[in-house]
Amino acid sequence: MSDTCKIKRWDILKRELNNFKPEEFLQAMVHDTDAILIDCRTAGEFAHSCLEGAFNMDYLAYDFLDKMDALDPGKTYLVYCRTGRRSVRTCMLMKNGGFEKVYNLDGGLVALREYAPAII
Repeated sequence: MSDTCKIKRWDILKRELNNFKPEEFLQAMVHDTDAILIDCRTAGEFAHSCLEGAFNMDYLAYDFLDKMDALDPGKTYLVYCRTGRRSVRTCMLMKNGGFEKVYNLDGGLVALREYAPAII
C-alpha cells in the first residue's frame, strides 16, 4: 500500500465527530440560542480575540478536564480553536465523556475568517 492511499489518523478521528463547516457553524450560533460556545485555545489567544459569547476552556490548561466535568452533558456545545486540531481533541474527549451534542468547527477560526472575514 502506498503512502498516498493511507487515511490520516486525524481524518479518522474527525469521522467520529459532528463537524460543521463555517457556514453551518455560524447558522448554529444564530439558530441554537441555547448552545454553549467553547473556545479551546489558550487564555492569551482568547484574550486577543474570540467569538462573541464564547467560554474559554483551554485544551492545554491544567484545569481543562475539571472545566469539562463541570459542563452539563445534556446541553449543546459548539467548539472551536484556531485551526481545528485542539477542537477535534476537545470534542473527542467530550464525546467519550458522554456528551452527545458536540459540534466541531472544521478548520477552526482560520476557516471561519476565510468564509466570513468580518466575524472576528
